[in-house]
Amino acid sequence: VQLQASGGGLVQAGGSLRLSCTASTGTFRIKSFDWWRQAPGKQREWVATITSADIANYVGSVQGRFAISTDNAKSTVYLQMNNLKPEDTAVYYCRADGVFPTGNGGTLPYDFWGQGTQVTVSS
Repeated sequence: VQLQASGGGLVQAGGSLRLSCTASTGTFRIKSFDWWRQAPGKQREWVATITSADIANYVGSVQGRFAISTDNAKSTVYLQMNNLKPEDTAVYYCRADGVFPTGNGGTLPYDFWGQGTQVTVSS
């Protein structure tokens, strides 16, 4: 399973960017996608989650400015980021959480991370 993230860049405060992350899944069944971010010198921070039922949740600092969504195939996750602030500057990572089917009818939970895409917001 590979996750390929893209869409980062340099933008002025108040601007917008849309991040994308496409998963090549094989037999892996995705239950939810997350976006995380890591600013220099800080721990990785959860940003948003969307489930396979299209239920979305956000960290408070991005509520109302960011929107997470998926395509119809549920293989690509997007993060629309509006009204960006300098404190949004970070490397953004996508994550897919799901299960592999096992031979005996069960499932094996697993998660995968993308490689990260840099978002820089200038003041």
